[in-house]
Amino acid sequence: MENIPDAEAALSDPWLAYFDDRGHTGVRRVGAGVEGVVYRLGGGRVAKVWSGRSPADVDLTRQVYADIARHPLPFSTPEILDVEDHGGVLVTYERELPGGSLRPDSAHLAYERELSTRHSDVLLAVLRGLASVPGTDAMRRLTVRGDDRPLWRDHDCFRDALVALVARAAARNGAALAACVPDFDAGVERTLEALRSLPDAPVTAIHGDLVPPNIHVDAAGRPVAVLDFGFYTTAGDPAFEAAVTAAVWDMYGPHAEEHTAVLTRLFAHELGYAPATLTTYQAAYALTTYDLFGLDDRDGHFRWCAQQLRRNAVFSA
Repeated sequence: MENIPDAEAALSDPWLAYFDDRGHTGVRRVGAGVEGVVYRLGGGRVAKVWSGRSPADVDLTRQVYADIARHPLPFSTPEILDVEDHGGVLVTYERELPGGSLRPDSAHLAYERELSTRHSDVLLAVLRGLASVPGTDAMRRLTVRGDDRPLWRDHDCFRDALVALVARAAARNGAALAACVPDFDAGVERTLEALRSLPDAPVTAIHGDLVPPNIHVDAAGRPVAVLDFGFYTTAGDPAFEAAVTAAVWDMYGPHAEEHTAVLTRLFAHELGYAPATLTTYQAAYALTTYDLFGLDDRDGHFRWCAQQLRRNAVFSA
């Protein structure tokens, strides 16, 4: 969840008084994202006020967090300590994670052209760590944001589940994307065929949104926490995580295309993933998230997805 300083919003925020009434002093709004707003309560705790989540959803998220925590990782992950319902709005109380953001989002800071070894080492450490966590039943029961059913429902492997998700998402608002992406229908079919041809793969925990603000590092630059699971969290092929991470490291900067290519090559080499597999998964990610915030070029994410598809070697072959 990205830190968004907003003094005016903070001054008018009724949740500050809500937490103050419950004995928390000096409460600060520290982050906001698509799933809710986070407040630092002090004493090593934060609270998250969720947007549009049901109790069952949060219970499942809590189980996923617990499944991940069972495995020793070189960085911390979220832990839900308590849950309450306030007038139909869910509030979770969680352990505050250490460190600070790896770097601001590229929408707010233009990244330098050369990718530093320090940053690439952090990404590799996080990818290796998450790939060591086996996928669980709770992870399989999660729903990717924007879809209407758990990703793995009626499927026995990640590849088939992703094929079905791409087909649903492309049909959902595909006409809007087709207006910006040449040969759209044929590109979707090429992507589906490439997905169907992928070999069987291990099933591990997938975060699905490893943008730089969701990775915390310490003063020495070592990864100490990964936060904000949920946007595309599931169980699946760890190569999918690597592919998406390479694409979303720098989404909006002047060197974004170059950074995606560099990281894709790096992850293929260091983690042993086939480059074509990573390219296929990058097309699938764009096809399944393009309409989550807007349906034309005025929305940054929609515009980014269209750009990804126009230059993706699988989609545009």
